[in-house]
Amino acid sequence: MAPEAATAQDADDTDVIVVGAGPTGLTLAGELRLGGARVTVVERLAAPTGQSRGLGFTARAMEAFDQRGLLPRFGQGDTLDISPVGHFGGVRFDYTVLPGAHFGARGIPQSLTESVLETWATGLGAEIHRGWEFTQLHEGAGPDDTAVVITVRAPEGPRRLRAGYLVGADGGHSPVRTAAGIAFPGTPASRVMYLADVVGRSLRPRPLGERLEHGMVMAAPLGDGVDRIIVCPDGAPPREDAAPVTFAEVAAAWLRLTGEDIADAGTQWVSSFTDATRQAAAYRRGRVLLAGDAAHVHLPAGGQGMSTGILDAGNLGWKLAAVSRGTAPEALLDTYHDERHPVGARLLVNTRAQGTVFLGGRESDPLRALFAELIAYDTVKRHLAGVVSGLDIRYDLGADHPLAGRRVAHRVLVGPGGETSTTQLLRPARGVLLDLADDAAVRTAAAPWADRVTVTTAAPKPLDDQDDELRGLSALLIRPDGHVGWVSTAPSGEGLTAALHHWFGPPAPTAPQTKDV
Repeated sequence: MAPEAATAQDADDTDVIVVGAGPTGLTLAGELRLGGARVTVVERLAAPTGQSRGLGFTARAMEAFDQRGLLPRFGQGDTLDISPVGHFGGVRFDYTVLPGAHFGARGIPQSLTESVLETWATGLGAEIHRGWEFTQLHEGAGPDDTAVVITVRAPEGPRRLRAGYLVGADGGHSPVRTAAGIAFPGTPASRVMYLADVVGRSLRPRPLGERLEHGMVMAAPLGDGVDRIIVCPDGAPPREDAAPVTFAEVAAAWLRLTGEDIADAGTQWVSSFTDATRQAAAYRRGRVLLAGDAAHVHLPAGGQGMSTGILDAGNLGWKLAAVSRGTAPEALLDTYHDERHPVGARLLVNTRAQGTVFLGGRESDPLRALFAELIAYDTVKRHLAGVVSGLDIRYDLGADHPLAGRRVAHRVLVGPGGETSTTQLLRPARGVLLDLADDAAVRTAAAPWADRVTVTTAAPKPLDDQDDELRGLSALLIRPDGHVGWVSTAPSGEGLTAALHHWFGPPAPTAPQTKDV
C-alpha cells in the first residue's frame, strides 16, 4: 500500500488505538478507560448501520456486562428475555441441567448492544471517530520503537495517529490483521446461507431452526411485524461475485425449501453468510493485537460469535491498560493469546460440528439421529450447555485447584460493612482479593498493591441445595475480568505475593514492601 500524504508530525498521541466500533471494539474501549488508559477508536463507517446480525448474547457475556453494571441498560425483569432453552446442531436441549444456567439473553438487537456500549465507553472518556478508515500501519515509528503509527483516511483527509498499541477489532476481513502480517489459516466457505428481516408477513415461528427436505430454515418474530428469517439450502455453493445478495434470491430459496411465497414482502435488511472457518495464528504480534472477528470467523451457530468477541475484549482490556500505564510488564500481554486462542479454537470446533449436524444434507441424517440420542443424557447436556454458553471456560494457569482460571460466580458476601457481592466488587475493573478467613497476614501481603487490588474481608452467604465452590477456601485473588488468578485453602496464603506480581506487576514504588507469602 502506497504511503499517503501525511507526515509523522501530524500524529496524535494516545495509549491504544482500536480499529472497529462494533461490540468488540466498543467493549475494549470501555475496559481500557476503566483501567486508566487513553483510547481512540477509529471506525470506517460514518454512522452505525442499524443492522443487527446478532440478537442477544450468551450467559457468560451477560455476566461480563453485569460485572460492569451494564445489564440494566438492556432491560430488566420481564423486559429481558432469558432463555433456558437452546440447541446444538438443531437438537434442542434445556440449559437448566446446569444449576442456575441459561443460554443468555435473546431478542436484543446488535444495534442496541452497540448503542449501550458506545454510550458507556464515551461516558468513560473514550474517543470515537467515525468515517475514519485505517489504511496503513507503520510499526516502530516512535522513539526506541515504543509506539505504533497508523494512517487513516479521515473526512478532512489523511492523517496519522500514534499509540503504544494497536488493536484490530475490524471484522473477519481485518485490514489490521493483513497489515500486521498475521496468518489466518482455516477452511474456506463451502456453502452460502441467506438472512433477511421480513416485514408484514407473520411467518410461522421456527426459532431453533427446522430441517426440511432440501435444507434448513429459521424464523423468529422481532416485533412490530418484523420476522428474522435464515435460509440454508443444501448444497448451495458460495457466491463467486462480490455483489450484495438481493431479497429476490432469499425469497426464491425460501420458496424452494418451504413452499411459501414471500417475494412481495417488505424487508429491512438482507444479507448472506458462509461457513468459512478461520483463526488468527497469533492474537498478538509486537504492538498489534486482534480481537473478535478479526481473530476468528466461523458459522454463526448458537449466537456465539459476538459474545466471544466481547469476552476477548474483557480479557485484553485490563491487561493492555495496565501495560500502557506502566504498572505491569509487557509480558502480561502474552497471556491474552495463551488464554483466548484456545477458546477461539474450541469455538471453531463446536460451530463446525454444528454445521455438519444441522446443515449437512441427507448424508448427515445418521449423525443427526445419533446426536438426538446422545443429547438425552444429562452428562452430554451439561457438557454442550457449557460449551455453547461459555460457562465451562477455564484458563490454564498451571494450578491444580479447579477454581483457578475459572470465572468466579456471582455470590453474595457478608462482611463487617454489610452485604456486597463478587459482581459488585468487580464494577471498577480492579483486582479483588477476597479474604474469606479474616487473615491479617493475607491483607498485609496485598497492601502494597492497594492502588490496583481491593481487599475485602467477608464470608460467602450460604447456598441452598447447591455445591459451594468457595467452601473450604481461605482466600482467592480475582482478576478484573472476573477470572480467579490465585486460590488458597490454607491460612498461610502461600504464593499470594507471586500471584500479585504476575497479574498486577510490581507494587507501587511508595508502597511498603512485604515478605512473600
